Amino acid sequence: MNSHTEAAPLAVFRMFFGILMFVSIIRFWSYGWIDKFYIQPDFHFTFYGFSWVRPLGVWTYLLFVICAVSAVMIALGWKYRIAMISFFLSFTYIELMDKTMYLNHYYFISILSFLLIFLPAGHYFSLDTLSRKHIKNNSHTNTAIIGYVPRWTIDSIKLLLGIVYVYAGLAKLNSDWLVKAMPLKIWLPSKFDIPFIGDLVSQEWVQYAFSWIGAGYDLFIPFLLLWKPTRTFAFAAVVIFHILTRVLFPIGMFPYIMIVSALIFFDAGFHKKVVYAFAKAVKYPKVLLEATAVWQPTSVKRYKMALVVITIFFCIQLLLPWRYALYPGELFWTEEGYRFSWRVMLMEKSGYAQFKIKDGVTGKRFYVNNADFLTPLQEKQMSFQPDFILEYAHYLRDHFTAQGHQNVEVYVESYVALNGRLSTTYIDPDVNLARIEESFTHKNWIKPFTDEIKGL
Repeated sequence: MNSHTEAAPLAVFRMFFGILMFVSIIRFWSYGWIDKFYIQPDFHFTFYGFSWVRPLGVWTYLLFVICAVSAVMIALGWKYRIAMISFFLSFTYIELMDKTMYLNHYYFISILSFLLIFLPAGHYFSLDTLSRKHIKNNSHTNTAIIGYVPRWTIDSIKLLLGIVYVYAGLAKLNSDWLVKAMPLKIWLPSKFDIPFIGDLVSQEWVQYAFSWIGAGYDLFIPFLLLWKPTRTFAFAAVVIFHILTRVLFPIGMFPYIMIVSALIFFDAGFHKKVVYAFAKAVKYPKVLLEATAVWQPTSVKRYKMALVVITIFFCIQLLLPWRYALYPGELFWTEEGYRFSWRVMLMEKSGYAQFKIKDGVTGKRFYVNNADFLTPLQEKQMSFQPDFILEYAHYLRDHFTAQGHQNVEVYVESYVALNGRLSTTYIDPDVNLARIEESFTHKNWIKPFTDEIKGL
């Protein structure tokens, strides 16, 4: 906490983070996904406690503009703290608008951007530094040009990456992944048309090898990156692993984000070379890169408060993935405590859900065509996730109540298949979901899992 190191690693991380976030937003926009996923649907699945976060109609585009502009400002190091707060708020709002779009790497970007708010990443090789130089040259104030930052500011990023990797590795220590090579046994044979490796990935021994190597990679890669003798080898493994996952699976920008993030483990000397290369290209004053002043907080009280917030933040990150242990039943089946726990690509789940509406006064019954209310992606995600099913049932209750039906009851005939197992009844068909309130308590209306998955 009291030692210091060169600021170059923070500056390089800031630049690449801003660039990748800008590219990600432009990519999302260019594919027409803003309109498709946020504007066109009439109904949006919300996170519990965040039902007030909704798409803003055509103003949703403005939200993406704010996010993109903030990303550019972060990369340039211009009004860094304001830009970082703006990016965190806008990106997290986007993430919360529809639970259908939840991905682990969106969550990672949100919590990483929150952490970056408290780090002095805009004090080196930035437009903010140029501004401080101008002030220093044109006034009598002592505006130091920063060259060193507290070591913990860089180590905190390493810690967050370590949590993501290690927890993802621990999650893979289960019988489906290691003993049955599931769900890779389902996914990989469908990649037969990929050049060079298409025939290979269809072989069973390769599917088992990928499962075991994937678990070992996640568990040990942070430590191999931390140790200098293995760092170069480990980074090569990061590149190969994430490029391979990008080729095999449609997971967007996540592989590139993790590759670039792994650079933070390299020594300051490496990052100085990167900074000097960029500085030469943009004619950035070299004298500003050779500063030796140590960053000091403008307010000791606010600095101590920031440390408290970051400590709480990491306590949450360490504890939150274990909340599933508070619930009975199989996690992969009930998904109670599944999100926000770095359980990446661990299951292949498909479902079928047919909703029945009953007028409690007249006794009239009829079935719902889900396509009348949901997009194909929403219906697919809803069919095997219990909180989706409950929220949709409430939506149907309110919709048909507004149409004049009284004491509306909602039932569902639901069947789900998990990791190659036969489809079985998922939700108790005799439970009136219209009367079930969403909460963090166990959903006892989910039918028990009929098999066993051993592991963490």
